[in-house]
Parts: sequence; structure tokens; C-alpha cells
Amino acid sequence: MQNPPDSSSSVHQTHSDPECGFRVGKRVHWIGDTRRIGTVKYVGPVEGFSGTWVGVDWDNEGDGKHDGSHNGVKYFDARGLKTASFVRPHNLSSGISLLQALEVRYRTVSTKEEEDLKELDLTGNLLAEWNDVGIICKALPFLAALNLSCNSLSPDITTMPQLNNIRILVLNHTGVIWKQVEMLKDSLPCIEELHLLGNKLREITAVSTTAVQGFDFLRCLNLEDNYIADWAEILKLSQLKSLEQLFLNKNDLNRIWYPDYGTTHKLDNGCESLDKNPMPFNTLQCLLLGGNKIEDLDSIDSLNSFPNLVDIRLSENPIADIGKGGVPRFVLIARLAKVETLNGSEVSPRERKDSEIRYVRLVMSKFHDNPEEITRLHPRFAELKKIHGIEDERPLTGATGPQKMASGLISVSLKCVGASIGEKPPVMKKLPATTTVGKLKNLCQSFFKLKSVKPVLFLQEEDSPLPILLEDDMASLIELGVGNESTILVNEES
Repeated sequence: MQNPPDSSSSVHQTHSDPECGFRVGKRVHWIGDTRRIGTVKYVGPVEGFSGTWVGVDWDNEGDGKHDGSHNGVKYFDARGLKTASFVRPHNLSSGISLLQALEVRYRTVSTKEEEDLKELDLTGNLLAEWNDVGIICKALPFLAALNLSCNSLSPDITTMPQLNNIRILVLNHTGVIWKQVEMLKDSLPCIEELHLLGNKLREITAVSTTAVQGFDFLRCLNLEDNYIADWAEILKLSQLKSLEQLFLNKNDLNRIWYPDYGTTHKLDNGCESLDKNPMPFNTLQCLLLGGNKIEDLDSIDSLNSFPNLVDIRLSENPIADIGKGGVPRFVLIARLAKVETLNGSEVSPRERKDSEIRYVRLVMSKFHDNPEEITRLHPRFAELKKIHGIEDERPLTGATGPQKMASGLISVSLKCVGASIGEKPPVMKKLPATTTVGKLKNLCQSFFKLKSVKPVLFLQEEDSPLPILLEDDMASLIELGVGNESTILVNEES
């Protein structure tokens, strides 16, 4: 029989047919492909075709052929234009029920190891009801970690029992929203890790106040790969008393800030009262912000206000991409006073010292005698000058041009790595810190006698996992973080 074509118009009344074994809301897979999984949205007749049909909305785009319509009649609403199919019941399977699986596995002769099971991965199964999740957890009294990723679970969580032993719950790609998370809170009194990756979350909807309450033992919250754009939503998590790790990679955040704390209010008797809420994000140690849209240094500086924050990820943001007007790693380290791990790489004491000194020199070279502008744009400048004993550099009276020039020279090692360039020994050169990338490229062609090769330059830093491309020909070496005894790799344009 031909497949029903795509169309649109009025919504057809939804049917259920108990005789065919399927009901609306049930999770199913194609009988010949267990990876083709979907949700039943309609059971009943389809105009122009005999017998009973099951309307399935498949999880993966392209597994279907239409949007739930046929001949101008809308039988059900599908997620996409080609996620739906009308299927004969004998071509679908709802798998073995959880009750049957538990009966087979745990109520026959079971081993001590099975009874003491502590981790269970149910990724990509046909789970649809939270009641079934509760049954599993009750049958496994020692279960501490449960992974329900890639299951389409019902929004009804009212039937969940107390799950006192669950410490880790993974709900990646389940379509869960924060209101459901709030409903789960009372059932998971001891939860320590909660993973909500890839759920298209846009907001954090606290139930009773502006801030999320409870979750007293939650140490790690994973909200990666969602659609959160407003930092105000993240601030609703600021009172979680045990939160140590917050993963926000691959969202749409373009600005961050630390909330006001310790605000005073005038009381009726004329006295002042101080807010008694705990310090925001008081226990937070790790904040991952990679792959967002952060592009301002004020956001970076605000991270210094987080009391215990030492592990930060900013990669794949405009502010950390020199090619998009961002700043090099050494500037981020210098501005972040407490960071110990940046973008997954440890900041050693030596790298911190070098970064801070280079940063001070950079600011001094750009702003000269404009202290007001320095104070406004570089909050740590005066502090870093004092820490490292750096004095303002002023030329001596009567100093000659060469003497002034020598004070701004840096020693760099130039190392060829291009495949067609051939093996050439590294070259040590003293260059003015104001030398531009374009000028250095021309010099490299002369140093290494490169006639037909267009050089591409990279800054190789000792504590950085990958070399940094120096692609702005107009930028000076000091602006890009090239300091004394730096290594610059000379590659060839591909």
C-alpha cells in the first residue's frame, strides 16, 4: 500500500485501539531497526486506507515522511515536517515491559552482584513513564547512578517515589524542562550530580521564589548544549548551597556578571538592614562557559567576584578568539586573579607571573600617561605593578634614539615547521615589541630565504596546549602577547 502523502488542515480526532496493542504516548521502535525510535501519537483509521494505522512521531529528523497529515486532514502534530509516519501495527514493537524485565532479571535466581547494582544505564530505551523509573529504582535498593538519556519521558512526575539512594541522575536529550526538575527535587533528596544536556532549556523556573531552593547536596549541574541566553536565568542558581561545578558550554550567553551582595535597606524605624542571604555561588569552584557569545572584558573581570572560582573555560567565545577581536591567553590569566585552570590547561605559577608582567607591559605601552583610562579599563593594573615591582618606564634625559629603542626590544625564537620549507635551525632575533605580524612575516622570508612561500605565524606558549595563530597583520607583537624569549612557529600558507 502506498505511503500517505504530506498535507495539512484540520486536526483529526485522536483514536486509541486496545486490540492493536498500542496507545497514544507509548514509546515504540521499528521492528527491523531498534535504533529507529518514536512516540505513538495516533491509533485508528486513515482516510482512503483500510484497517488500523499507528501514527508515530520519530525521534530523529528524516526517519518519517510527513508532519502527521494526510489528504488535508491533520491526524496529529509532529515535531517536524518529516518526522511522522503511519505504520501498520505489526511493523512496530514496544519492547519488553519494564515489569517483565525486572521479573526476569531480579525476581528469578539473582546473584548478589545484581542485587547490589549501583549504576544503571538505560540510554535510548523505550521508557515513557516516570512510574516505571520508580519501579526500577525500588527494585534496585543500592542504585546510586541512573542514566535515562535519549528517552522521551512523560511530563507527569507525580507518581515518583522517594529515591533516597540516587546520587547521579543523567537526563540528557530527554526534553525535560526545569519545572519537571523542580518536581523531581523532593524525590531525590540526596542528588549530587544532575545532567540536563541538550534539552533546549531557555529558562530556570523556580517554583516559590526567584532563586532555586533545595537540592542541598547538589555539587555538579550540567546545563550544556541548551538555549540559555540570559545570565539572569543562571543567577537563579546562585543560592544552591553545595554547588561546586556548573557546566554551561554551548549556550547563547553573551554577558555574565556577579550579583550585588550585602545590599542595605532602610527599615521603618530608620535603621538599616543587611541582606542575610548566603553569598551568591559561595561554593562554586568550576564554571565552564565555552562555546557561548561572550565578547566583553567586563564579563571576564566579574569572575573575580566569585568567592572560590578557580577552574574556568572560555574557549570558543569571541573574547578568547584573537581573530574575532578577542584577547590572548596571557591577558585572561592576568585579569583572572584566582584562576588555576583555564580552558582545561593548568596555570602554573611561572605562567601566571609571566602573563601578569607581560600584561602590565602591554598596558603601559598602549596607554602611557593616561592613568584614568588605565583604572577604568584595567582593574588589576595597579595591583599587578605592585606585586611584581614594576616601575613606570620613562626615558632618561638626553637618552639617544638607540637607547630608547633597546628598552623596547624583545628576544624571540623563530622556528620553521612548514613541510616544504625543509629543516632549518631556529633563529634568535631581537625585535621591537611594536613590530607588526605583517612586518615579521616579511622578515621571516628574509631570515629563512623563503622565495615562493607565504609564511603563517603561530605563537607557541609553554603552558598552552595549542599554538595561537597570529593572523592580524596589523597587530603588534606585544598586543598579541609575544614576550621576551617567546617561540614563534613559521609555517606555510596552505
